[in-house]
Amino acid sequence: MTTAIDSPPQTDRHVVCTICDIGCQLRPVVTDGKLTQILPHENPLLAHNICFKGTAAPQIHNHPDRLRVPLKRAGERGDDRWEEISYEQAMDEIAQKLMAIVAAHGPEALAVSTSGWNTQVTHGVDRRFMNLLGSPNWISGVALCAGNTAAVNKFTYGWMPFPDIMNSQCVVLIGHNPKRHSWTPIFNMINLARLNGAKLIVLDPRVSEQAAQADLHLSLRAGSDAAMLLGWLHVIIDEELYDADFVRDWTVGWDDLRARVAEYPLERVEEITGVDRAQIRAAARMYATAESAVIPWTPITDQQISSTSGIRLQSILRAVTGNLDVVGGESLGGFNPDYIPESRMQFHEALSQEQRDKQLGSRDHPAFTYRAQDLLADATERVWGYRYADLVMGCYMANPTAVFRAMADGDPYPVKAFITLGNNTLLSYPNQHQIHRGLLNQELIVAHEIFMTPTAMLADYVLPGDVFSERNHIADTWSWTTRLTVNEQVVDPPAESSSTFRFWRDLAHRFGFGEHFPWANLKDVLDFRLSPSGKTFEQFVHDYYMHSPVAEFRKYERTGFATPSGKVELASSVLAELGFDPLPYHREPPAAPDDDYPYAVFTGVREDPFFQTGQRNIPVLRRRVPRPKLFLHPDDAAREGLVEGDWARLETPTGSVVAAIGVRDTMKAGHLRVPHGWWYPEMRGEADLAGAFISSDAVLCDDVDEWLDHEQGVPHFKGFPGRLVKLDEPPALSELTLNG
Repeated sequence: MTTAIDSPPQTDRHVVCTICDIGCQLRPVVTDGKLTQILPHENPLLAHNICFKGTAAPQIHNHPDRLRVPLKRAGERGDDRWEEISYEQAMDEIAQKLMAIVAAHGPEALAVSTSGWNTQVTHGVDRRFMNLLGSPNWISGVALCAGNTAAVNKFTYGWMPFPDIMNSQCVVLIGHNPKRHSWTPIFNMINLARLNGAKLIVLDPRVSEQAAQADLHLSLRAGSDAAMLLGWLHVIIDEELYDADFVRDWTVGWDDLRARVAEYPLERVEEITGVDRAQIRAAARMYATAESAVIPWTPITDQQISSTSGIRLQSILRAVTGNLDVVGGESLGGFNPDYIPESRMQFHEALSQEQRDKQLGSRDHPAFTYRAQDLLADATERVWGYRYADLVMGCYMANPTAVFRAMADGDPYPVKAFITLGNNTLLSYPNQHQIHRGLLNQELIVAHEIFMTPTAMLADYVLPGDVFSERNHIADTWSWTTRLTVNEQVVDPPAESSSTFRFWRDLAHRFGFGEHFPWANLKDVLDFRLSPSGKTFEQFVHDYYMHSPVAEFRKYERTGFATPSGKVELASSVLAELGFDPLPYHREPPAAPDDDYPYAVFTGVREDPFFQTGQRNIPVLRRRVPRPKLFLHPDDAAREGLVEGDWARLETPTGSVVAAIGVRDTMKAGHLRVPHGWWYPEMRGEADLAGAFISSDAVLCDDVDEWLDHEQGVPHFKGFPGRLVKLDEPPALSELTLNG
């Protein structure tokens, strides 16, 4: 039985904002065929889920620089010179060139990079096309954020849990800092939980906004998350604060885990993390003794040299303390029975074992590749009814570093065609110089975008995309939860634009895959995906604006867990079979090359007005943060002779960036925070690729093996060596900030 969250008569239309990946449902206002305003939801529980990125949607969707017609490169790659062509001509030429590349190099010579929201709007047909073609080399930014978390969580209990924050009595934030205008729904959930008496524990080197209001703030050294959580487990095991019945009945590897945790007494954890052992003990007790507790997903542990262990430790803590699949804990949702998930749409069965074995990165760092995830297929089918659970899109990816190496150097084989959709690839992964070399080495690059990004400037074809106000859609949170949220088309897209679904569908038909792509348009595919519910999209929208099945808890008592053992695997059989340590551990990053790099650099910081590399060209948002800033502690600033507003160059052994200085007493001494995704749209035509190499954090972090997490191959963004050099005068770019 299912029930709608709320289903009043549909007097207003609803859209799901895709400016960030949270997906707040909002109300659009349309005047004379244009989106003119975004309003909060009419449901009081949802009305606060709106930020100034969402309210800026009209300025984004109607921006004068928005791409509206397909473009074909007219000069050298990167010259930013174009000729306008029709959509049909662009698709014909793209198909012909891709066919020639596949004939010469094999289907694995195609790689695709995309972002979360654009991927969901493809309805999984991007992977469907690639699987039919025979290319396993699909990558996304979720390899560094949430998708990799989902893949690693599956090793422990077979699914990616979602926290029941509002009903929880204890919330643990590990570096994560939801704010009023960043991860807004999570911010609101935490506030409601605290009003209901929940305790808040924050692990963060800085005094973040959440840390400032926390019951306990543990200012740990950047990159020491795994050691801290091993210390928590030491306290929980030593003081018998775990759920003994659950551990006895529903886990395997308990004795092995106890032995590993014994290697991390609080004295050692204090030395590694820099946090007093008494505070570590107090936090572990607060978490373990709470009536219910959650550790929400964090992007911070996703991006460390011990990422796999840190993610696994979070999943282990949830399980052994009895907070798994319970009210106020972490819910294992499963597939929504009324909606065909992307996992089924992707048609993974079509990809042969021979081509799976070619997936880049799967030999050395297999965690989120087919090689590891296929070991869970039997268990996934037994519990969830289908062999492939591509949760948060992160469970069958190639490794991005391996893909860019193949693009640049042809190792282990050449990648010669690259398609990027809604993903400013050049600035979105580590080692930006290698990515640049790889892009320059391509025979075909296609970018599907709404603005001309630095990556699009390197393309052969640029196709204009649609935006959320211009399409019908149902957001299903990438199977992370069972909620379905309606997005209604309220205005028409530009005549020569295309949805990402249409792009892949039309390319598939040109390749002769038409029988596997029977849907003529988005309405058809939405009707198909809703077919288990017995409703068409029009009927669904009439009945609901948001819809979820009734929550079930402790489902594992009926089905077991979707792991090879059927239990929570504290020692992972999958990791063991792949030749990795089945137990979590802490690993130190390589030492700085010399004393000239005194700082621990913490990259990837998101600024409230922007999401990833976007929105720097939107005046109403850019005015809030007109230029990038490097943040450091006052003691460090004094030692460097820097004051607020000075400009400096941050140097690492891999690269350097320039930015203004922000002096904050909330920073941990010896640490530097660097914002993510900076380029300068206003410098298009005045600087190479619109200033893509001036302030982008992607140039700072190396991706050689010693800096990568062993199991996933993700880079260590949180605590690598750097140094500061004061600039005598601000660079010219500081005068060019957009209307700022």
